[in-house]
Amino acid sequence: MSHTAEHETVPKSRGFFGHPWGLANLAGVEMWERFSFYGMQALLAFYIYFSVADGGLGLSQAAAGSIVGAYGGLVYLSAVLGGWVADRVLGAERTLFTAACLIMAGHLALAFIPGALGLAIGLICVAIGSGSLKTTTSTVLGDLYSREDGRRDSAFSIYYMGVNIGGLLGPLATSALWGWKGFHWGFALAAIGMAIGLTQYMLMRRRTISEASRKPQNPLTATQKKVWPVIFAVAIALLVLAVSLGLVTAENLSNIVVVLVIIAVISLFTVMLTSRQVDAVERKRVIGFIPLFIASAVFWSLFQQQFTALAFYADTRLDREIFGWEMPPSIVQSINPVFIIILAGVFAAMWVKLGNRQPSTPVKFALGTGIMGLAFLCFIPFAGWANGSVPLIAFAGILLLFTIAELSISPVGQSLATKLAPRAFHSQMVALFFLTVSLGSAASGSLAGLYTAEAEVSYFLIIGLSSIAVAIVLFLIRKPILKLLGGVR
Repeated sequence: MSHTAEHETVPKSRGFFGHPWGLANLAGVEMWERFSFYGMQALLAFYIYFSVADGGLGLSQAAAGSIVGAYGGLVYLSAVLGGWVADRVLGAERTLFTAACLIMAGHLALAFIPGALGLAIGLICVAIGSGSLKTTTSTVLGDLYSREDGRRDSAFSIYYMGVNIGGLLGPLATSALWGWKGFHWGFALAAIGMAIGLTQYMLMRRRTISEASRKPQNPLTATQKKVWPVIFAVAIALLVLAVSLGLVTAENLSNIVVVLVIIAVISLFTVMLTSRQVDAVERKRVIGFIPLFIASAVFWSLFQQQFTALAFYADTRLDREIFGWEMPPSIVQSINPVFIIILAGVFAAMWVKLGNRQPSTPVKFALGTGIMGLAFLCFIPFAGWANGSVPLIAFAGILLLFTIAELSISPVGQSLATKLAPRAFHSQMVALFFLTVSLGSAASGSLAGLYTAEAEVSYFLIIGLSSIAVAIVLFLIRKPILKLLGGVR
């Protein structure tokens, strides 16, 4: 049976605003997962570099940027692991459920285990769980629609709105608890949010499972089941050895993750392009995805600086006083989700309204990357202002550009990955898209080490112009890319 024919058997349920009820469940569980994820991440950099007297760990700002960037990179690097487990061991749906449980455990570790040990255990659990859940929710959602179903991009935009409702509420709620009771209370609230999401998912689980997501698409052979546990054990032992020898430090962690992600990307592309289970059409589509992968990675290296360099910017450069009250710097991370919630429905309706007249995926990616570069250039006029004097409204306006750029790439890219996926690499193709976020997140931590108030002009200028240059190149080669994609726009 062909991959297309298999997907044509997907039920055409329209119970949820013209979509299957499984969309409601997946958007809901991802909303609560993002509530916990962004609620915790909003506090993370400040928890690491605030003094012990203020409830933090007292590390340097450079270490905080590196750890946050590395953590963000590991979240999406683990998307490859989650995709592999889904395709070869558990199936996408069971991997999703397992990942949700792991996320909740990570937040509990951050809340109840003090110091660096709780940070390490918590971030590792949340990173592996969140990366795996991101991959599998996208995979399971894609399985609810056929390749030709015109509702796909609209569904991913609705799903993305749920994501950003969680992204809005999470930082607001955890920031409030941080100010009232301290960092660990904020982390505990993140755990409660994930528990709610897990409960909701279980109640609607039967509406979400499809034949494609129920079982692994490319299960391990008996021999491979013996070999892979040994490989994982060796990898863990090498990591422990590197840490004990001082080769891995807080300050170089993001650089190490950048290298690991690049190795993972090259390996995954190589495996897909050389696999005998990938036919000629699928192989061309994977090749066509390469320039889109690069553009997406560049976009995320700028966008994810909200949690590294721009977190420091919010702490020191912004005037955060409103009617005599100085709001915590972490609250600004709810600005982007507000815009997403307002605009995601607009973009979803726009793509449906335009139908076949909407811009192709390469053009959408070029727009997103170019607008992101423009947003960074908009920081330059404020470079000479004194610390604590940059207007909050100006920062919000720049984040509006972030949002427009994000809506041009992120939901579109997730939808594209499910359409381009070779049959044998069903979840791993989605994981490959999330590796663009992984690479960008880790790079954002490395770039944050170069940011200082004194070097703002050159920092924002070079990064902004580089992103715009990538956008121009992508736009110029859009036609060859579309030819490789073989009818997938």
